[in-house]
Amino acid sequence: MILVTGGSNSGKSAYAEALLQELEGAQIRYYIATMQVWDEESRIRVEKHRKIREGKDFLTIEQPADLEQALGAMQQSGRISALLECMSNLTANEMFRETGIEPADAVAEKILRQTAALDAALDPFIVVTNNVFEDGAVYEPETMEYLRALGEINRQLAMRAKRVIEVVAGIPVMIKASYS
Repeated sequence: MILVTGGSNSGKSAYAEALLQELEGAQIRYYIATMQVWDEESRIRVEKHRKIREGKDFLTIEQPADLEQALGAMQQSGRISALLECMSNLTANEMFRETGIEPADAVAEKILRQTAALDAALDPFIVVTNNVFEDGAVYEPETMEYLRALGEINRQLAMRAKRVIEVVAGIPVMIKASYS
């Protein structure tokens, strides 16, 4: 697994896409898109991202929640790779359901279990996440629980990842590198 993080509009998604395209040997490259379309603004954003991916030879799986379904949708022959874009959307989608707010610990456990299954099946598995923890603000309790869940997910993914890269103003900075 390769974890790519950064602030909003830092260039992390473009970097992760280029990284996936550059890696040798993968026969199939999946793009697991996690944005949930709630309104016109999010629909426009999803369309923009689809256009950006055109011609990049990604097979897109729209999976705003329940990642195990993405694995089931993937062809299981040959070397396959995937990029998950992005963890902050997935965490929000899992936590803030139409049926109510799921507990942060349960959300983190579910996502970590499902990303472990994807990591075991994919070579490589690139996860894009957001660094949303440095503004120092105190939010409503539900938002603070979301941040706690995302923070735990990011921490656990960084521990499991072979590489962790933070993209700052479009510049990738290697945080962790293990090439074994």
